[in-house]
Amino acid sequence: MNLRRPVIKRAVAVVAVAGFVGGLAVTPVGVSADSVVKQAAEGKTKPAVIDIGGGKTRTLQGISPGTLAAARFVGSPSDIREEEADAANPQDVSQLAVSQGTLGCHARNTDSNVRVNQDCTFRRQAEEIIKINPTDSRNIIAGQNDSRIGYNKCGFDFSFDGGQHWGDGLPPFYQRENHPELDGPTASNKNKNTIAGGAGTAHTYDAGSDPAETFDSAGRAFFSCVVFDVNTNASGVLVTQSPQGAGGSFYDNVSARGRAFVVVEDNSGTVFHDKEFIAADSFAGSPNRDNVYITWTVFFFTAAGDFLSSPIYASMSTDHAVTWSTPEEISGASTTLCFFGNFFDKTRSPNACDFDQGSDPQVLPNGSLVVPFNNGNTAATNPNAQQLAVVCHPSGSSAAGTAHLNCGAPSKVGDDVTVGEPLCNFGRGPEECVPGPFIRTNDFPRIALDDANANLVAVWQDYRNGEYDIQISSSTNGGHTWEEGGTVNPDSGFDHYMPAVGVGSAHRVAASFYNSDRVPNENVIPTHPANVCGAAPPNNHCFQPGDPGVQKENSSYWLAGGRAGDENETPFTALRISPLFPPPDGIQAGFNGDYSGLAVTDLTAHPVWSDTRNSAVQTSPTQGVVHDEDVFTVSHAIP
Repeated sequence: MNLRRPVIKRAVAVVAVAGFVGGLAVTPVGVSADSVVKQAAEGKTKPAVIDIGGGKTRTLQGISPGTLAAARFVGSPSDIREEEADAANPQDVSQLAVSQGTLGCHARNTDSNVRVNQDCTFRRQAEEIIKINPTDSRNIIAGQNDSRIGYNKCGFDFSFDGGQHWGDGLPPFYQRENHPELDGPTASNKNKNTIAGGAGTAHTYDAGSDPAETFDSAGRAFFSCVVFDVNTNASGVLVTQSPQGAGGSFYDNVSARGRAFVVVEDNSGTVFHDKEFIAADSFAGSPNRDNVYITWTVFFFTAAGDFLSSPIYASMSTDHAVTWSTPEEISGASTTLCFFGNFFDKTRSPNACDFDQGSDPQVLPNGSLVVPFNNGNTAATNPNAQQLAVVCHPSGSSAAGTAHLNCGAPSKVGDDVTVGEPLCNFGRGPEECVPGPFIRTNDFPRIALDDANANLVAVWQDYRNGEYDIQISSSTNGGHTWEEGGTVNPDSGFDHYMPAVGVGSAHRVAASFYNSDRVPNENVIPTHPANVCGAAPPNNHCFQPGDPGVQKENSSYWLAGGRAGDENETPFTALRISPLFPPPDGIQAGFNGDYSGLAVTDLTAHPVWSDTRNSAVQTSPTQGVVHDEDVFTVSHAIP
């Protein structure tokens, strides 16, 4: 998703409020009868914009680009291509890189990296996560958005040799039918795993996005995904487990009906679920050992489709993801950090921190949970966004219906400087982007724990230096207070974005991120006709293909390491770990995921990312792209 701006950026926010409140003006936006996510994906709804005076605006955050990209392919028949079972000639056959003795096409142009997804299609895999089994460091799991079977789903990967070879698959989510009317409290399950309730579609979900995963202390793997329809308002969050010993090679079935492995689901135009991450308590001495936690963003709308709020919600399981507690809003309120919380919904607190996206939970050895997230409830005098975090003290039993997160008020992790960030139009109006590769991006925070001393580090991108750079902040008291440390990447003159973070032994912090060449005059956003930018004057400023350098600049993926003993000492030492690769093109243009991943064991980092090094074999009909997005990893010492 996308949360930022001198603004609060919400790509799906629809505002029907006009006029001034406390000197603030809001732009009214119309709504069609389509589902919330379809309207957003097709650009029929525009971001809600608050005019904070002085020529400055704040655009509210919206549904994550990963979810919108998935919805776009489901909703637009022109984007769905046929694929041949056979290549056109023997030369094409050799280019497919199919080989016996391997699972799929793992050897397709690895360039000293390891290809993680094993499918032989030329369909996109992007938006990655990676985790290491605490009971066996050679067992690594990964996940990504995966469109190998057509509509975008979530895909999983597994390795039992430290990431040198991989298997993969799709989780058993897609026979699940939408039934929020069956998700309310019962005698056997007192939790309420729906927010709006009401009748479901009794139909399986069209698509999925935002893969997330974790391990517990026994080596059970857990995999989650946002699932949704495009032509109905059905959406939900599912989590399933890979049994102890399976190592993420397969996951338990999520049945068509029933509530096992169901966190939440709805079928209402007033609620949409987006951008989840999960974490398990893997600490042997923790009072909450093996609990599993999930956090996500809930978008609320009026019955007419007008945006209300987008707080962070959470749920927990105490029985290995089988039952889940009633979802709770956890992003809280603050009289010093959050303002305009009731701007769209007068029933809420004016100090609610409820323009949120991109949460990332982290368990502490004492059983507490820390959740950073991006927030746009900054004061009228501040045109930027901010990174906040809450500390939770989970208790109770999900099976008994007594589980609660017990989260405190948020603290500030750091500033998210959004003023000056480039904007592109991907069919929905101007939104945050990296012009060189012409892809959407976001400022979501990522968090990691130093197991040796329980210190925390968080990283994110922002535009404080007149380019996208990676920022870092640390906490030495369990997430209650934070101190920013400066810019991680040692170089300038490039865009650095979508970071991940991990901490190894000797307090060595590792960060990984994309690096792209900047376009000429990137800090001066071009003016185009309203139909080109999808916005009327004075907001018709955007980068588009055809502008100098746009969708023409190369990118790469980098790994950086900090010095031992000081998580906040910057800049880090960095090195490039991927080949240079061109911008996404064809039907994959505009998107390379919402995040990348990094896991660390001892002093070895295992980053995971997607890139376009592979060219699609040209068959008839064509594959729809020239360069295909695949997922890669490498095992490398922290620099």
